[in-house]
Amino acid sequence: MDAKAIRQMFPILDQEVNGHPLVYLDSSATSQKPIPVIEAVDEYYRKNNSNVHRGVHTLGSRATDQYEGAREKVRRFINASSTAEVIFTRGTTTAINTVATSYARANLKPGDEIVITQMEHHSNIIPWQQAAKATGATLKFIPLQDDGSITLDDAKETITSNTKVVAIAHVSNVLGTIHPIKELAKIAHENGAVILVDGAQGAPHIRVDVQDMDCDFYAFSGHKMCAPTGIGVLYGKKELLENMEPIEFGGEMIDFVNLYDSTWKELPWKFEGGTPIIAGAVGLGAAIDFLNEIGMDNIHEHEKKLSKYVMERIRTIDGVNVYGPENRASLVTFNLDDVHPHDVATALDSFGIAVRAGHHCCQPLMKWLDVAATARASFYMYNTEEDVDQLVDGLLKTKEFFGNVF
Repeated sequence: MDAKAIRQMFPILDQEVNGHPLVYLDSSATSQKPIPVIEAVDEYYRKNNSNVHRGVHTLGSRATDQYEGAREKVRRFINASSTAEVIFTRGTTTAINTVATSYARANLKPGDEIVITQMEHHSNIIPWQQAAKATGATLKFIPLQDDGSITLDDAKETITSNTKVVAIAHVSNVLGTIHPIKELAKIAHENGAVILVDGAQGAPHIRVDVQDMDCDFYAFSGHKMCAPTGIGVLYGKKELLENMEPIEFGGEMIDFVNLYDSTWKELPWKFEGGTPIIAGAVGLGAAIDFLNEIGMDNIHEHEKKLSKYVMERIRTIDGVNVYGPENRASLVTFNLDDVHPHDVATALDSFGIAVRAGHHCCQPLMKWLDVAATARASFYMYNTEEDVDQLVDGLLKTKEFFGNVF
């Protein structure tokens, strides 16, 4: 895989920031968009803009074909058994909230358990807190090892016959921990629980096969995998989705409306109330085409090499504390001794290097790490070893500057 050639497909990367060539290391927050995606959305608005499913005119038919065509692309991308199992949402957060509200609140009762981890993104903690409060269920946490990983033994001990829902990230957005989803799904099912996977950091980087993993729900966002913002996916097993009630009501998701009662469309449309995110779905379809052309296995291998390289390089800097396991996704979360991560990010930005600083929507994990915040550099297919070298050089200059100040 030629990352330098791929980089040329992302026009935003061809610019200077603060007098330096942009080094974009914040793809875990949002990825950049390649030309084919930009052009697909532009063409939709220029030639095919119309509402879907409702009109019989030519533009309506074109828009519907593109929208439903994108659904089929998603189905193949994650290997769902049917497009009925692919629901378009605003993103991962909406997808998780749909399950926590529609499935969990209808199926949980006092004495039941919801199992998650302390490293989850807030979007995979708060919905379950609210579900627990609404139903009287108990929230439990699989313990973390010192390096931020979990063990299957701990999972087996935490997940019991009282557990009804297991919700866990495919990949941690802070530590880069890659969880053994297939094995966790097996443990959950042996105890009669369903498992939801937060795939926001998984789907963009790792080949996803929901049937092989045997997860019951899988949620992910388009904007982290080269698609526009505002579009995401909830995958759910058909038999589960068929027994769930929609959480948004109105146009598009109805079958027939009486004065005092209504009926819903079949899957997946009963969960897609209102005018859907049509242009976003078109862009997501184009992004999937782009990712497939490069190859998810190629992307994963490139990022594994880059992750290894960044770990080797960043550990040469005295005073840098790195968090997370050795076997990780392509991100590195760290702190520089005696320098606040916001100051680190600001200094790096002065060199044209974009990283993220803060609690990364993971305040319980920050408490477990005993830090207020961290800096995070995250990588994607368009990043190179030269970007890593620029990061290390920027950190050395930052360290020197603040060392002289203090």
